[in-house]
Amino acid sequence: MGIFNRNEDKNQGKPDFSNVQSGGSSTAAPPVTTDPVAGSAGGTYIVVKGDSLSKIAKREYGDANKWRMIYEANRDLIKDPDLIYPGQSLRIPQA
Repeated sequence: MGIFNRNEDKNQGKPDFSNVQSGGSSTAAPPVTTDPVAGSAGGTYIVVKGDSLSKIAKREYGDANKWRMIYEANRDLIKDPDLIYPGQSLRIPQA
């Protein structure tokens, strides 16, 4: 009998994917949604990897220099405007 005909456990050496969950992945920015709980007339935005306040401002207002509006609306959440994190929910004020 050759090494390829062993009669061992058929699952030995195979990866275990029993803990894999279904779902999707996207690099697209999530849409701004109206969130009356947040108290902002402009809505909320969930930060994704690679975001910065200026990138969010460019996307929401068409002007990256309006990042300070987002910062001021979220001073209770953002201590340093250069440090925002994926998963953070930010209030987006109306321009």
